[in-house]
Amino acid sequence: MQIQPYLNFDGRCDDAIAFYKKALGAEVQTLMRFKDSPEPRAAGNLPPGAQDKVMHASLRIGDAVLMASDCHCKGQPAFQGVSLSLTVANDSQAERAFGALSEGGKVCVPLNKTFFASKFGVVTDRFGVTWMILAAPQQPA
Repeated sequence: MQIQPYLNFDGRCDDAIAFYKKALGAEVQTLMRFKDSPEPRAAGNLPPGAQDKVMHASLRIGDAVLMASDCHCKGQPAFQGVSLSLTVANDSQAERAFGALSEGGKVCVPLNKTFFASKFGVVTDRFGVTWMILAAPQQPA
């Protein structure tokens, strides 16, 4: 069994994909547009001009897969009550990821040392997705 996050960007998926490619080195594994679907959409189920929007995308970020879509294409993505946790190997990776994700976004908890990690911080990116960045604590040898 596996749980994978599936984010609905409501019309901004192409922008989000480009952002995550730059910020986190995301690699696009799958990208399907509404116009490529072999099954027609129900009338009124997609706004006019949305045929080029993303029906489904799959992105590899490190060892994880993040799936995404434009869903209803209304331009109002809403991510509430959920955060994505990004665990990195060291402080410099934490600083890089935190800085990149905070561009155009909002810092919720500044990146600092905590009792459970050498670096931890929370940022909401420009799309409204909240990320918890954690530098994995070093295990004693």
